[in-house]
Amino acid sequence: MRIIFLRLNMFEHIATDAMKPILFGIIRQLTPEQHEILFLDERAERLPETLDCDILAMSVETYTAKRAYILAKKYRRPGMTIVMGGFHAAVCAKEMLRYADTVLIGDAEETWRPFLRDCEQKSPKAIYSGGERSGLIPAADVPGVYRHRYHGIGVCQISRGCKFNCDFCSIKTMYHCVRRKSPEAVAAELRAMKERVLFFADDNLFYDRNSAMALLRAITPLRKRWACQISMDAARDDELLAAMRKAGCFLVLMGFESLNADSLAEMHKSANIVQEYEALIRRIYSHGLMIYGTFVLGCDSDEPDVFEKTFDFAVRNHIAVTNFNPLIPMPGTGVYKRMEQENRLRYAHWWLSDTYRYGETAFLPKHMTPEELQAGCLSMRTRFYSLSCVLKRLFGAPHHLYLRNIGVFLLANIISGREIQAKQGQLLGGVLGDEADADQTEYRAPGA
Repeated sequence: MRIIFLRLNMFEHIATDAMKPILFGIIRQLTPEQHEILFLDERAERLPETLDCDILAMSVETYTAKRAYILAKKYRRPGMTIVMGGFHAAVCAKEMLRYADTVLIGDAEETWRPFLRDCEQKSPKAIYSGGERSGLIPAADVPGVYRHRYHGIGVCQISRGCKFNCDFCSIKTMYHCVRRKSPEAVAAELRAMKERVLFFADDNLFYDRNSAMALLRAITPLRKRWACQISMDAARDDELLAAMRKAGCFLVLMGFESLNADSLAEMHKSANIVQEYEALIRRIYSHGLMIYGTFVLGCDSDEPDVFEKTFDFAVRNHIAVTNFNPLIPMPGTGVYKRMEQENRLRYAHWWLSDTYRYGETAFLPKHMTPEELQAGCLSMRTRFYSLSCVLKRLFGAPHHLYLRNIGVFLLANIISGREIQAKQGQLLGGVLGDEADADQTEYRAPGA
């Protein structure tokens, strides 16, 4: 069989911040040799007008769902089986089956091979559902899989799932526990990767202190440079931060999310204590590490002054890179269920709407208008990546000027600023144009 596997973008656009897709390497290893498979990455290349294959596969996130459906309609041919999986499948499988022949729920390690076996017999099922297995296949650099350089940055994942349960986060819709590779397996995987600079794609790299220290001891001799996501508990540990730096870490991504304690409680962000933020930042900086900070704005406790307070905090503390995100009610999360119950969703299903655009507010905030939330986040993003602000943050923290850091700092700021301008206001996916979906995405005016 000839298989084409698509990585989707939110809309037709060559992204300058595209990261290496881990799933390609995993799928290649799971696909028997007798099948021909081609991987196409819409974030890094223009897709052809037609596709000739027996199986068209897509991994779908909520932000790329409409794009998946549009491409399924565009590329469908007699005899072609269209299969979709990913995070969106865990909560919207029935929706997917309007456009796909088969939906895979759960990890590819559990569902891809059974699906292919049934395709060989020309009898694929509508749904394949996998459990959460303990073993994780490494995303090895199989020849012919990756056709793009992706800035020369490798991507590795050592675990799936998260030990926290934030109300706005969609991770728990797919993963209910945390599974990890052993430190030895991770070291072997990194040793085989040709890239010297890596990003760990884990939602939280460190599950507990003992396993974290074991991992750092295992990868220190490899002399790789890497970035990762951590939670506040890791930032409180000087010994752990020192071991991270020694093992090659140069940047940590942290979810500050809010400077409002009531908003953090609303998010179930129990690990975050606002009063500790600046001390933790200084501690991280003392180890020569840069920070990528994320913030969520528009919670029920947020007043209109939240934008200026948050922006001032990020600039005053010389955060290297940020995401200032409006709260998004993702399907399957506590936030979505609450907004739906309170009749505060502006679109019944914003991800399918031919009206909703990237950066728009999808719900009715309590203490500001949807337009104020949208404009506030865009203003913060634009100002943060202005030349004057980039230089202020660069020279405001001495470790940003280290030779090993300054190039990363400047490149990350240039790319982030460029992507904000390219994405803001774009119609997700394109025009789906289905009457059934139009009925389900009726626009609700502010105050309705």
